Amino acid sequence: MDRDATLAAVPEPTTSLERGVPASAAPPGPLDVVGMGNALVDVLAEVPDRLLADLGLVRGSMELVDLRRAEAIYRAVGTAVEVSGGSAANTVAGVAALGGRAGFIGKIADDDMGRVFVSDMQASGVELHAAVAGACEGDAELAGTGRSIVMVTADAERTMATHLGVSATLGPADVADDVVARAGVVYLEGYLWDRPSAKEGMRHAIEVAHDHDRSVALSLSDSFCVERHRRDLLDLVVHDVDVLFGNEDELKSLFGARTFDDALAAAQDTGVLCAATCGPKGSVVVAGRGALEVPAAHAPVVVDKTGAGDMYASGFLYGLTHGLAPAECARLGSLCAAEVIGHLGARPRGDLAALARAEGIA
Repeated sequence: MDRDATLAAVPEPTTSLERGVPASAAPPGPLDVVGMGNALVDVLAEVPDRLLADLGLVRGSMELVDLRRAEAIYRAVGTAVEVSGGSAANTVAGVAALGGRAGFIGKIADDDMGRVFVSDMQASGVELHAAVAGACEGDAELAGTGRSIVMVTADAERTMATHLGVSATLGPADVADDVVARAGVVYLEGYLWDRPSAKEGMRHAIEVAHDHDRSVALSLSDSFCVERHRRDLLDLVVHDVDVLFGNEDELKSLFGARTFDDALAAAQDTGVLCAATCGPKGSVVVAGRGALEVPAAHAPVVVDKTGAGDMYASGFLYGLTHGLAPAECARLGSLCAAEVIGHLGARPRGDLAALARAEGIA
């Protein structure tokens, strides 16, 4: 890369992001949650099951692909919708939708997809701190803003093929230390652990958070990701993480457990606050005093499961930073997840704050 810059405001659609944009004159204030993750544009498409088989994709998984394969899959899915995404970015957008103060740290390119990402994030009310990558030298695979092709089948299951683009070059120099220091919780996505520079960026953010007595939350993101990095992630959970998010498969993989109950017991032994999601069965909150089952919120219709875990984390973290007990945090998380699976896409469309008030949660 030849140069990085910091982006702090919304450019006009035709404006180059290469030099960044001047920051707002408004003084910075405290933030409830700051997410750090891959800055991606989601390419959403409804597809038949047979297409996944034809493309050699594992149903329900997230696969990292190079630029050539991403373009081939994009051509194969046909009609699609593009919207800003990325796991941690989705979560902080949900926190903002609930009325929380949220920020995001990531990396984009000076291109059309980068402008889509900026516009969507700022429109959601998130304080955006995205490094803008300069022109890539000799490595076309790291060119462009990252994108995730999200293929949704008739049963609402999602399969993702992700080309990280310049988000894969996120590193310690791209972490806005002052933003991390202003956050009640710093939320990290496990997907970042696949790239050495992003791994170091995560470690740097954790160090800054600890220096300022901030909490660190981690999403395990994907069971395949956990399998690739089990030892490192387990060490991270034991020594550096305060709040852990994962589903049944991810937690069993992390702790090398044969059963979900064994995984929950292992999570309790670490001393972290663990929110374990179980799909339509709800979630289990594990703290020092044991495990508490929390039923799922009613979802009138299930269209697309993309973002369910991200929105659960939104509700849970909003509740945690606003004084709710863990069980109530889980209830709010389930309510947010139920809203997002009722439509295509990983961002809320309904009024999450109004839904929470109607349920007497927040």
